[in-house]
Amino acid sequence: MLFVGDDWAEDHHDVEVVDQTGQRLGRARLPEGVVGIGRLHELLARHLSEESIDPLTGTLVEGAVVVGIETDRGPWVQALLAAGYRVFAINPMSVARYRERHSSSGAKSDAGDAHVLAEIVRLDRAHHRPVAGDSPAVEGLNLVARTHQSLIWERTRHLQRLRSALREFFPAALDAFAAAGIDLGASDALELLGQAPDPDRAARLSRSKITATLKRARRRDPEAKADTIQTLLRAPALRQPALVEQAYATIVVSQVRLLTGLITQIPQLEAVVEQGFGQHPDAEIYTSQPGLGPILGARVLAEFGDDPHRYTDAKARKNYAGTSPITRASGRKTVVLARYARNRRLGDAVHQWAFCTLTNSPGARAYYDTLRARGTSHHAALRQLGNRLVGILHGCLKTRTRYNEATAWAHQHAAA
Repeated sequence: MLFVGDDWAEDHHDVEVVDQTGQRLGRARLPEGVVGIGRLHELLARHLSEESIDPLTGTLVEGAVVVGIETDRGPWVQALLAAGYRVFAINPMSVARYRERHSSSGAKSDAGDAHVLAEIVRLDRAHHRPVAGDSPAVEGLNLVARTHQSLIWERTRHLQRLRSALREFFPAALDAFAAAGIDLGASDALELLGQAPDPDRAARLSRSKITATLKRARRRDPEAKADTIQTLLRAPALRQPALVEQAYATIVVSQVRLLTGLITQIPQLEAVVEQGFGQHPDAEIYTSQPGLGPILGARVLAEFGDDPHRYTDAKARKNYAGTSPITRASGRKTVVLARYARNRRLGDAVHQWAFCTLTNSPGARAYYDTLRARGTSHHAALRQLGNRLVGILHGCLKTRTRYNEATAWAHQHAAA
């Protein structure tokens, strides 16, 4: 067996090849791309024995080459997998801890990190997870689902920045929209702010323009709402200096344009997510779970993946989701804590999933109420409920069956 440590950068890879005894067989800095991967194959071919090649297929025997690298995505990783290498994606935090085993001085180099990665997969690969064999369909779904979620997060950030800017120099706009029952991120509110981003231009807005904007957004009783907005926009208020207001107005216009673009793109990407999720063979099992719709189900599926051998049991899936707690025991002291080192996107999706089940599953609601009656906080109860839901999902995927309320919460009904 050959063990390869690959410390990757944007334009090159530092690699080191060692054998089963830890003896270094080769070291090189390879360029990113076809030339670099070709040179890596040549480097490994010089040290592969005849036993490493299957005589029937002429391909590499499984496990003959093991690679450690700090990422699980990209064309380079796909090329390693296509060559038949067994690839382990090592968490950079773990690599940093392993580095301290080889040097206590704090020194660091790319070649040194390649050596550490090679030693990790040589000695401790049983404690790390190889790159999942997910299908291309779920990898593509993962990309669009993550981008969709990122755009939603960006929309929230830009909306908060817009609100903060208005609060600093033009709070009357916030008061006017609130009085009319219009959310700041609504299309008509953004359109009005684009036309009048400062108090002077807002005071000159005519009632007919405001009414027309509200009608385009299909607001009820647009005339009355327009009167309310116009009155509050023209009311006396404290002002900033003219140059400061001009700067704030520029910020408002830029935020409005960004939000308008995000609001346009998010539904289009949402349709792509729904289409990709609906075509996956596991979609029916996911949507049968209470609280999981096309978008939230797509996020959960994309983050878990569809490799049937990735999770050995329900506990492994719960650990990956970050819903299972961790225990710290020392002497007579034992503390059970929430797991914060986790997949943030998956944890966010499972937390939202647990919240949605409260109105879709009597068993989940009863379990949540039981936890709350014991004094468990709302978020802690949702974490425990999410942990239980992940276990139920694992059972459904393992047996290829849809969700059944009576089976999933039979123990809860028996306790009741």
